[in-house]
Amino acid sequence: MSDALVAAATAARLKAFAPYSNFLVGAALVADDGTVVTGCNVESASYGLTICAERVALVKGVSDGHTRFRCVAVVADTADLTPPCGACRQLLWEFAPDATVILANLRGDRRTFTVRELLPHGFDAKLLRPNGSIS
Repeated sequence: MSDALVAAATAARLKAFAPYSNFLVGAALVADDGTVVTGCNVESASYGLTICAERVALVKGVSDGHTRFRCVAVVADTADLTPPCGACRQLLWEFAPDATVILANLRGDRRTFTVRELLPHGFDAKLLRPNGSIS
């Protein structure tokens, strides 16, 4: 499955809209039911509005009714593997705290982490209320 997921992220990367940085990133998520959802980074001339490939894939997946994911692959054309940024790690924590994260580049290098390794003390809903409930 990891080869297919990396291939899906690699293909998604080619759809990136990155005219300012030319930094194309693709992501592919596996939902709990096995559905694969892809995303690519989308830049804005107002740089702060740019959205990463991982968050695009998460938002697409959630908007299609998926709320739990078990694996994500992130692919960029870099010598060093490109991990999710802090904002992406936070959203992955909320929707995929136990997921495997596969980082890959176009040279064939790969490394695997868990979301918990990338964000060991994530912020979530249980911290919002003393009893941990969501109302």
